[in-house]
Formats: sequence, C-alpha cells, structure tokens
Amino acid sequence: MSDSLEVISRKANGSRDSRRLRRQGLVPAILYGHGEKVVELAAKREAIEAVIRHGSRVVDLKGAVKESALVRELQWDTFGTVPIHIDLLRVNKSDRIKVKVPIDLKGEAPGHRAGGVVTLLVHEIEIECTPDTVPEKIHAQVGKLELGGTIKAHDLELPKGAKVVHEGDETIVSCTLPAKKGDESAVVGGGAEPELIGRKPAGEGEGEAAEG
Repeated sequence: MSDSLEVISRKANGSRDSRRLRRQGLVPAILYGHGEKVVELAAKREAIEAVIRHGSRVVDLKGAVKESALVRELQWDTFGTVPIHIDLLRVNKSDRIKVKVPIDLKGEAPGHRAGGVVTLLVHEIEIECTPDTVPEKIHAQVGKLELGGTIKAHDLELPKGAKVVHEGDETIVSCTLPAKKGDESAVVGGGAEPELIGRKPAGEGEGEAAEG
C-alpha cells in the first residue's frame, strides 16, 4: 500500500530551521539511498499524519522530487503524538526491501469457543518484499485455531513473493486454557491495534540530534 506525499525542498538545516518549519506546520525530512545524494525536504504535518493513519510504508513523493521512498524512520515529540522528523529511503519497484508490518487477528477461533484464551504473542513481523506489495498489516487467520493450537510465522498469509525474515517456527498466536487466578501472564489478543509506525512511548526525547 502506498500514498502520495507532497514535499518541498529546504536549503537550511539544523535545529533552528527545524523548529521554524514545525511552527509553519511542516515536518523536516531527508531522502537518501541508492548511492545518490541526500536531499533535505519538508512535508505538511497533516499529510504525514494521513500516511501514518493509512499504515503506508512506501510513499510516492511529489513536488520537489518525484520518486518512491520507504518510510525508514519517524521521530515524535516528547508525548509521542506529533511527528517531528521523517527519514525516507529511495526504492525502486524491483527492489527487495525488509519492513516490519503489524499483525492482527482475524476470525473466531474454535478454541476460544471451547473456553480457551487466544493470545497474540508477536505484534509485528519483519518481511522481505517489493515496495509495491508492502501490506498495511498481516492477518493471522484464527478460524481453525483449536484449544492448545498455535499459529507459526510460516503459517501467515503474505503478499505474493514476500517471505518472513524471522524464524519460520516462531509462534505468533496461541490458544490455551485461561490462566489460574493470580496469573497475569495471559493476554487476550486481537483487542487492540498495533502501534503506529515509528511511534515512541510517551516520555522519550525528541531526538533532535538526528535531524538534518
């Protein structure tokens, strides 16, 4: 899945220029990769927030540059609510890229109806694929998950040509009997959406030292 992102050029860099851009509703960005020069850019905050909401990993850049790029890293403000910097990596449609994608549960497990607890053990997984096949999320189909059963990484349905970077035998979902009273280790999966890409927990710094 990919979105378009309008970008403008910026000549100045550094913390002072970055703060000025943010006051104007813009987010500083850099574009690099493929052995080409680093380009200093900026984009409207609302546009970047739309990309985040859509779960896009690859964006088609418009405006100052016209090429496809992978959202490599997002930096957030202290509260983890406002994007303050974005790193973009040039990609071609023929590239094979590695990207982490959220996992969610889909369907109703027979094991749950039998009294079991379905637990999502891994909330995101790294896959290798082409830029135009990066999914918004990967569904773990639990429609056949019985009590005592598991779903492994190699059981996940991936886009055509994609492969899991993790060990294929890694357990992604399990269905077990409820924990005894006082055991808080079991967590029912599928109730909450995975975190948005790059979001930092509240309390972490702005990371201005990494800005360009």
